[in-house]
Amino acid sequence: MANTKQRPLSPHATIYRPPIAMMTSIMHRLSAIAISLVGMPLLLWWLWSISEGADAYERFTAFATSWFGTYILFGLSWCVFQHLASGIRHFVMDIGAGYRLKTARLGAIGTFVFSSTMTLGFWTILEMK
Repeated sequence: MANTKQRPLSPHATIYRPPIAMMTSIMHRLSAIAISLVGMPLLLWWLWSISEGADAYERFTAFATSWFGTYILFGLSWCVFQHLASGIRHFVMDIGAGYRLKTARLGAIGTFVFSSTMTLGFWTILEMK
């Protein structure tokens, strides 16, 4: 006797939309990884190049001002601002505020708006000099 009962299928990747709060949490972790694995070595290279003299510093600035270096530094600055905004959001939620669905969603969206705005503003100011 065959089972003819139709069973529901689980949602799959093509129809599932992760909530914005989940994406904020994931980006908080990914930004920390990027800052640790890319930002810290670049910071150490920069500090080392300062201590080694003009030739070493020129090599660092040649990399940092190249299209690839600028791309990396732009992404890192976004990661720093995203991690900052998300950390503040987590702090606010740790003290017991911001748990209503609408507030939590607006806070999550706000982290992306803040990080994007601050990154563009930061690089605009850098380009003015």
